[in-house]
Amino acid sequence: MKTTRTQRDGRWLGAYVIAYLVFLYLPVLLIPLFSFNNSIQAAFPLQGLTLQWYATLFGNSALTSALLNSLVIGVIAATGATLCGITVSYMDLYGRSPLAVTISGIARLPILIPGVIVGISLLILINLIGLGPSRVAIVLGHILVALPTTVVIMRSRFAAIPKTIREAALDLGASDWTTFRRVMLPLSLPAIVSAFMLAFLISFDEFIVVFFLAGTEPTLPLYIWSQLRFPKSLPTVMALGTSILAVSFVIAAAAEILRHRGLAAAAPAVPLQPKQTKRGELQWHST
Repeated sequence: MKTTRTQRDGRWLGAYVIAYLVFLYLPVLLIPLFSFNNSIQAAFPLQGLTLQWYATLFGNSALTSALLNSLVIGVIAATGATLCGITVSYMDLYGRSPLAVTISGIARLPILIPGVIVGISLLILINLIGLGPSRVAIVLGHILVALPTTVVIMRSRFAAIPKTIREAALDLGASDWTTFRRVMLPLSLPAIVSAFMLAFLISFDEFIVVFFLAGTEPTLPLYIWSQLRFPKSLPTVMALGTSILAVSFVIAAAAEILRHRGLAAAAPAVPLQPKQTKRGELQWHST
């Protein structure tokens, strides 16, 4: 009776998970489907397959300008967020200071704050310091938004490295800076690359912060939003969205693979244990 009830609960749970995934991802999967539809309307039945909407992406000066802005801002913001994430997470683990723990907690707060609040707050701040909506303001905003991700990734990476490695370097006479630069950073390289790639994706896809901080040079998400006002541009927008989805998926998958490889490389070696043979001899084997 108990087994039957468990199986029934498992089926309900499986059905719930399937329904959740369909509700969450089916609209996303419809975008690539309609991007090949030979019609300006996103509706069934499909009128035919075509690549003309992808062809319209080439030679569009406004689209090219927005793409270049997103790439430049994404690289700069990802670099800044990664450097800050490395520093904050390392000091949180090895700084042994209440201030370092406090800064680490504050650095992860933006992930809990609604994007609209962050955008309005940053707009007020940049106006007070005289920057105004500009590319520099967007970079600063994207560093703030991407920082929690880099802190979480780098903190887990530093925590996975056996503390004995750092202690051995210090015992051999290396300073804290030398240990950090010559030991900890090389061991954390996969996580650094992973954090950079994910921070770049966050910056590249960010819309709410850009909406408040953009000046005369819009990024790609802002360009897509502006094109949604024109019904005839919808197929081109879906073709562009499909391209972004594909690139984002590849970058996110590569970042996750790098992160897992780094964690696997940091796993401590399995100790060898002696095993006695029938003759009474000892042989070493891993446990």
